[in-house]
Amino acid sequence: MVYDPSTDTLLQKVWDGGRIDAAEARRLYTLPLEELGALADRRRQLVKAAAFGGRGADVVTYIVDRNVNYTNVCNVYCKFCAFWRTEKDADSYVITLDQLDRKIEETIALGGTQMLMQGGHHPKLTKQWYLDLLHHVREKFPGFNVHGFSPSEFIAFQEFFHEPVEQILRDFVAAGYGSLPGGGGEILVDRVRKKISPLKADTAEWMGVMDTAHRLGLASTATMMFGHVETVDERIEHLEVVRAQQDRSLGRISMGECQTPIERAAAYASALERGALNGGAFTAFIAWTFQPENTVLKAPTVGAHEYLRMQALSRIYLDNIPNIQSSWVTQGQEVGQVALKYGANDLGSIMIEENVVSSAGTTFRMGVADMRRLIADLGQEPRQRDNWYRAVR
Repeated sequence: MVYDPSTDTLLQKVWDGGRIDAAEARRLYTLPLEELGALADRRRQLVKAAAFGGRGADVVTYIVDRNVNYTNVCNVYCKFCAFWRTEKDADSYVITLDQLDRKIEETIALGGTQMLMQGGHHPKLTKQWYLDLLHHVREKFPGFNVHGFSPSEFIAFQEFFHEPVEQILRDFVAAGYGSLPGGGGEILVDRVRKKISPLKADTAEWMGVMDTAHRLGLASTATMMFGHVETVDERIEHLEVVRAQQDRSLGRISMGECQTPIERAAAYASALERGALNGGAFTAFIAWTFQPENTVLKAPTVGAHEYLRMQALSRIYLDNIPNIQSSWVTQGQEVGQVALKYGANDLGSIMIEENVVSSAGTTFRMGVADMRRLIADLGQEPRQRDNWYRAVR
């Protein structure tokens, strides 16, 4: 092997917090896994220390919430999903308010602060059905956050309700809606989307919902599901689409003297924790691997090494997003813990309930005590958070 001095230059650039481009990301992807992980861990330390001082790099957060899938009726029939049903299927359902109340009460009893509420694209649920549900939650469970309805769902709502996304979002917020999850992102490259989910929102539509939500001051997350029909270059293109949107969103927020993307990410995280902001950009990025069991899409998925490699690369590339979440739900507790040394600073949720990934054959479970132990065993401080990464005491 011929020594290439430009590699040392690139590694130093990453270590110092510099922004990389797609070609540099492709070079980093080929590094030994442990070396890439060390660089990602360094980037985690840089952004957390910039946001919260020296203590920030020693804190790993988690959230107590619940996945609530309000319906499994869906008219987009994604090839990678084992959860969807048609209205005619015997096991199709739409949640009732009584069922929802019991789920929320159980969550609150466990110290939970929100529900991640998503469902299929049900063409017969009216806008008023959603508004009534949001009003009900706000009135009966004040302070409990509805982190709900992915961008793909909002694109479907636009079609079903014959209204623009911005108006729907405004009306949902007025009814009690809190924040926007990044579901349905898959790979934000239309060649891939046409193969695995041809009836779902395309890249521009998905990101257009995010941009609108950010302009309205909402917080959201971004995601990536990989390890199916996409190439490595398309994964990096996905990261570029997310990073470019975060640049636009943070550009609308006053960040004082911040110059670098890491400084802007840190300032955003600090403002969220202090309550000075309630949103306006992505708070976190979550990547996970395709789970193939019971799905139409029969693609060879990838294992833990590839998961850790992509998470580490995501931390380095997404220099303007403050939080990277480990996906123990698809990888299991052990790999989820290792991921905290590969760029992640958050262990996600205890997952009181999860239906979509488990429908595809993956059923890992973990409680608060398990999370705190996994974090503490790494010599870091476990801290429960809410959706805005504020400490829950």
